[in-house]
Amino acid sequence: MKRTRTERDSMGEMNVPSDALYGAQTARALENFPVSGLRFQRTFIRALGMIKERAARVNQELGLLDEKRAMAIMEAAEEVIKGELDDHFVLDVFQTGSGTSTNMNANEVIANRAAQLMGEEIGSRSVHPNDHVNLGQSSNDVIPTAIHLAAAVEIRQTLIPALFALQEALGEKSEAFDDIVKIGRTHLQDAVPVRLGQVFSGYARQIALAKRRLDFAWEGLLELPLGGTAVGTGINTHPEFAQLVVTGLAEVTSMPFREASNHFEAQSAKDAAVAASAALKGCAGALFKIANDVRFLGSGPRGGLGELIIPPVQPGSSIMPGKVNPVMAESLMQVCAQVVGNDAAVTLGGLSGNFELNVMMPVIAYNLLQSIELLASGTRLFTEKCILELEADRKRCESLLEGSLASVTALAPAVGYDRAAELAKKAFESDRTIREVAREENILPDAELDRLLDPRPMTEPGIPGKTR
Repeated sequence: MKRTRTERDSMGEMNVPSDALYGAQTARALENFPVSGLRFQRTFIRALGMIKERAARVNQELGLLDEKRAMAIMEAAEEVIKGELDDHFVLDVFQTGSGTSTNMNANEVIANRAAQLMGEEIGSRSVHPNDHVNLGQSSNDVIPTAIHLAAAVEIRQTLIPALFALQEALGEKSEAFDDIVKIGRTHLQDAVPVRLGQVFSGYARQIALAKRRLDFAWEGLLELPLGGTAVGTGINTHPEFAQLVVTGLAEVTSMPFREASNHFEAQSAKDAAVAASAALKGCAGALFKIANDVRFLGSGPRGGLGELIIPPVQPGSSIMPGKVNPVMAESLMQVCAQVVGNDAAVTLGGLSGNFELNVMMPVIAYNLLQSIELLASGTRLFTEKCILELEADRKRCESLLEGSLASVTALAPAVGYDRAAELAKKAFESDRTIREVAREENILPDAELDRLLDPRPMTEPGIPGKTR
């Protein structure tokens, strides 16, 4: 049998594995919540470590914590930040709605590791998880602070760079494809010509606007709830504690974090997290549209649209030799579907700000951070393995364009809408092009007909044959 030691919390004794750095409260929560096997992300645990490290530093500066304990707590918290103690963060995401279990998990791990660093035994309580590590704090302000801190850092450091790289790649393709005129499509039916470069410029703009909306939501995450303790009043915390800790977090992250202007809002509501999730969902919508368009435009190679040549990255079938599928687009689309689902969970979590505290913070944290992580990695891979190597089939674009009936639109100003519609109908029924039918019926001189049916001018504002 695995060796254990006995630790105590306010409810009594608990057996804890001898080598575990966590204590009685974590062990109790471990028994209570064997729900899913899902754990908080590394980014969230890192944020908790950052908060605890700065809290110890500030409490020492304020004369509330002796130097020896403070230094040991700071060193232990630094190990949490680096991920060296991740194996001791063992709790399920689906736990107490305040996240108290995970806050105490952090407090106990840091306290016991600090005791070790001071030459004391694990469980000795020479460094107390509540009195020393959690000094000036409450789960009710630490957990929402960790949510904002982790989400803001990850949006700025991982997601925004990934989106920027995609925007740049799409912009480059827009320039490279600008001389390719192709058939436009609305309602999945042929429409007037458009340049492939124009299509990709639209994609690049979508990503630029998604980034702008994320920037706006990111601003809301910069307010940190730390300092409100239990219900927002700041009981049992030094009046200067929160401002000093938040300033320290701003310095270490190089981000303009600030103390919440109203702690009652910051702890009872999770509107900033809900808004950030909504922006992530909007970003997912843009990415889904782009990935799906690329997938369809690259369909074929013989029976599909075939206007784009998607780079092959792996065999596409276990039964059909030589088949290549748009796997990177499909991967990103599944990421987007997950993000949309995550947003529903975050939104429902945001509804549970009952009186002075939201009680679905763990599920908000997990889903919000997962959405950021998935979008960042999915976008990066889609850019690197699909967009950067994407090519256009010029001959296919020209062939589909010439055979399209939509080019008759350019003749309408010269011959009238009804006459143009007759030409389109006849061309369709006889399986010929608009140019062939118009020439047969001699509706315009050949030179004028060729001028009006030149597809390139159709991709710019103006009236064919009159003014542009």
